[in-house]
Amino acid sequence: MHNLTTNITEILLLLFLIITFGQSGYDKIADWKGNVSWLKEHFANTIFKNLVPLSVFAILVIELIAAVLCIWGIVELISNNDPDYALWGAVISCIALLALLFGQRVAKDYDGARTIAIYFMVAIFTVYMLSK
Repeated sequence: MHNLTTNITEILLLLFLIITFGQSGYDKIADWKGNVSWLKEHFANTIFKNLVPLSVFAILVIELIAAVLCIWGIVELISNNDPDYALWGAVISCIALLALLFGQRVAKDYDGARTIAIYFMVAIFTVYMLSK
């Protein structure tokens, strides 16, 4: 119980990342065609227009890895007070968000990019908390 209370801030931040990337990954799997269709339109006038399915798959893999590492990170924080898996989950979350930000900027979707920046602040703060 001591490790839970000692790491409560980090655990809550990791839960945020798990919800963010777990739900996003699930949504891509559950509605693959809908997501790819919408994104093909979103990126129609960009260098990514012919790479949408591959890009969505790559982001899906990164998001799922981030979520799994964050889940395992919570387990390790509570059981062993070890932040390593959690830190890697947060770092990979940042990488996913940077990839998404790049895509939004290329698509000139500045509102979408602004939203991603908000998520990035949470993710990078999680990295900071876990790396101290």
